[in-house]
Amino acid sequence: MSTARPAPQAAPRAQTPHSTGHIVDDETTGIPSFEASGGDWSEIAEEAARLGEERIVVNMGPQHPSTHGVLRLMLEIDGETVTEARAGIGYLHTGIEKNMEFRTWTQGVTFCTRMDYVAPLFQEAAYCLAVEKLLGITDDVPERANVIRVLMMELNRITSHLVCIATGGNELGATTIMTVGFTAREELLRIFELISGLRMNHAYIRPGGVAQDVPAGAVEATREALTNVEHYLRQLEDLMLANPILHLRLKDVGYLGLSGCMALGITGPMLRSAGLPYDVRKTAPYCGYETYDFDVPTAQSGDSWGRVEVRLEEIYQSIKIARQALDRLERNPGPVMVEDKKIAWPAQLAIGSDGMGNSLAHIKEIMGTSMEALIHHFKLVTEGFRVPAGQVWQTVEHPRGELGVHLVSDGGTRPYRAHFRDPSFNNLQATSIVCEGGQVADVVVAVASIDPVLGGVDR
Repeated sequence: MSTARPAPQAAPRAQTPHSTGHIVDDETTGIPSFEASGGDWSEIAEEAARLGEERIVVNMGPQHPSTHGVLRLMLEIDGETVTEARAGIGYLHTGIEKNMEFRTWTQGVTFCTRMDYVAPLFQEAAYCLAVEKLLGITDDVPERANVIRVLMMELNRITSHLVCIATGGNELGATTIMTVGFTAREELLRIFELISGLRMNHAYIRPGGVAQDVPAGAVEATREALTNVEHYLRQLEDLMLANPILHLRLKDVGYLGLSGCMALGITGPMLRSAGLPYDVRKTAPYCGYETYDFDVPTAQSGDSWGRVEVRLEEIYQSIKIARQALDRLERNPGPVMVEDKKIAWPAQLAIGSDGMGNSLAHIKEIMGTSMEALIHHFKLVTEGFRVPAGQVWQTVEHPRGELGVHLVSDGGTRPYRAHFRDPSFNNLQATSIVCEGGQVADVVVAVASIDPVLGGVDR
């Protein structure tokens, strides 16, 4: 239902033949309003103007395919022009941060990976880096584990950007952009499943390293997948970059300049499309990113088109980083978890032949030959390790911007407080700026260029 306040000299409150709405008095406030009952926007606007209406307020979402989850947009429109836009969040609240206070430090990974479900590995990495800071074991994490983390994060950055580009194209009616984008993403989801066992919500990065080493053949399979992704990327570029319709729909739409980004604390592709090459991987490196060769793409337009350009170029840079990581994996056969058995979980165990559970050799040891090993395994899994009291702040470069983690420990086996600075939450502050003054159809483009994921916003 759409409502609007009437002008002082409103037309008679009567339903006219073939109209798309009528004026009624609100039962609680007594304020007259215009109720729209179907029809095209142009017809609704024309009818409202004929009846002497000043404005129409429209709810877009929270059940809407173009709002990237359960985002509610409250739009005030004058004809086809958006005069005011507000974002309403909280429809997907999961209580993840609070739940993490009632689970062990390792179990916290299974919660935070479900926040931004399009880029789960970045929450895992940021959280585990923060736990390792509190434990004082940052330098003890094996090099191979850090290389695997970099590889998985960069592959995840590619899949996240592909979702943004593919869904954005579909919302504009370009179905082929969606099918090509998701086909490319599928190549890398198979790699995630090969390495971690899951396509999403991996819980693969753990405090001290990663859950298990990459299996045999994973390096070769990843190289092949990256080659295929490049092939699909060239198809996307052919479909998009020279498309005159896409130029008209994206250029000068959803503009947000550098000063606006700085004022609102906006990071990621939105900030880089306004010309500032800010990237946490360069400014505050982690996991050895300072040893990789890559560039930080920027644009100068500050509009939706610039954000598409930045994301496409970032995919190529992530492919470049991933190939460097694969080269290092072939040269470095080291462990993937810290040596301290009081922290390592699941204690560097090989999984069973069915890909699930512990290996038979480990089960035989703890059940048949070593009571101490059985007790330690039981306490480590059920109770968890203790983390020294203190607090820490850790950031990583998420596909949507700077992701921050604030952890507080009281010396126990679970977090006293866990809080995430999710980039989608901050970036959504720009909703009104990028939408107001444009047309209703441009709201879809502007929100798609922000690329919010409501799982991270409503954590």
